[in-house]
Amino acid sequence: MINVGIVGAAGYSGVELIKLLLNHDEVVITKLFGSTTVGSYIEEIHSSLRGMISLQVEQFRKETLEEIDLLFVAMPSGQSMQVVKEAVNANVKVIDIGGDFRLKDAAVYTKYYKHEHTETKLLSRAVYGLSEWNEIAISGAKLIANPGCYPTSILLALLPLLKENFIESNNIGITSYSGTSGAGKSAATNIMFSEVNESVRAYKVGNHQYIPEIEQYLEQFSGVKTNFSFVPHLLPTTRGIYTTIHSTLKKHVTENDVVNTFKHNYSSAPFIRFIGTEIPEMKNVVNTNFCDIGFRIYENGTLVLFSTIDNLVKGAAGQAIQNMNIMFGFQLTEGLLKCSKKQSLQIK
Repeated sequence: MINVGIVGAAGYSGVELIKLLLNHDEVVITKLFGSTTVGSYIEEIHSSLRGMISLQVEQFRKETLEEIDLLFVAMPSGQSMQVVKEAVNANVKVIDIGGDFRLKDAAVYTKYYKHEHTETKLLSRAVYGLSEWNEIAISGAKLIANPGCYPTSILLALLPLLKENFIESNNIGITSYSGTSGAGKSAATNIMFSEVNESVRAYKVGNHQYIPEIEQYLEQFSGVKTNFSFVPHLLPTTRGIYTTIHSTLKKHVTENDVVNTFKHNYSSAPFIRFIGTEIPEMKNVVNTNFCDIGFRIYENGTLVLFSTIDNLVKGAAGQAIQNMNIMFGFQLTEGLLKCSKKQSLQIK
């Protein structure tokens, strides 16, 4: 049994963490931290938690780390660096759900995130938490940089094919769609209901902060440098991500080759549901830690990949708990796949 704390507990990812961790048999939520919500009880801020948990939100102080084995940090980019530093110095394991420790190059971080990185010495120590592709490194890590939501949907779909040299590495076209919760809880006119309802629009085309993350980890895990375009879109839904990727198959590659490489890479991955030439639907993964992946091949050799996840679960809190399970040697599905605990039905 471990004690965990959550910084940014009242945000979307923080609340998702709470709900999932309450179903985890090996975890006790000991501390909740915030800023504008300090002094309030979490169930007063989020009434959906009434009857499930009653904890007061506190101001983060390094003295409180003495009671914690693992600290989840769910803060906007640029705000987690000092908190992570203090936790690491106190020998507390950390999973940072934000983007502050994903990129190894501080100059690239500053270019895309528009902040100076103040804890550059920790960048080399952070382990990227793409659970299905970095399990060995995650198991021994002290600091996990949890992947971004868009990169999770993209990397899980592309990596098996790039690793096997089945697709051309240039001119890959990536189009992704996300619900509005991906923008966090900060009030902004462009994500108001009246602005997004009955509409779809692209945003941050060519300068999205996830571009260098996708590039860095496609190369790290596949060994292949890629050239791609990434166009994110905002959907008039609360949660979910849907990604479509266009690439070109190498001439020798068949449909069976594509199927077999996905099965080979994900046969023991409980949260990857490869559905072959079926086309996945976002509604089937919402509120779960699953990533559904499918594909189609055109006669001209164009391969289209489809990938969908819940941005708050597999794209944030769920993957963070999956990484926690790896770090502490818990069952991989603990807290994330309730049906794994169900008894067989007794039919009378």
